[in-house]
Amino acid sequence: MMIHAFKMQLKPGVVDEYRRRHDEIWPELSALLTEAGIHDYSIFLDEDTLSLFAVLKADENSTRDQLPDHPVMKRWWDHMAPLMEVQADNRPVEIPLPMIFHHA
Repeated sequence: MMIHAFKMQLKPGVVDEYRRRHDEIWPELSALLTEAGIHDYSIFLDEDTLSLFAVLKADENSTRDQLPDHPVMKRWWDHMAPLMEVQADNRPVEIPLPMIFHHA
C-alpha cells in the first residue's frame, strides 16, 4: 500500500459548500475510487489559509493515474471547479507533499 499526500486550494467563502458536496459524494464516484484501489482518503482544511490537505492510501496495483480520463471524475471536477483553484481542464491544482515521517 502506498500513501499519497497533496494540497489543494479553496476559494474564499466556499468552505460550507465544499463540505456539503463531499458529504453528498456521488455513489458512482465513491465506487470509482474504490475500484481504482484508493482507500482511507481524507481531506483536511487549514481554515486560516483555505488550503486543503489530502491523504489517501492506494493499493500497489492502483489505477489512480487513469482517473483523470474517466468521465465520472471529469464530471466531479467540473462540479467542484467553482470552489477551488483548478487547471484548464478543471482538474484541481494538486501540489504533492513528500512524506518526511511516518509512525506505524
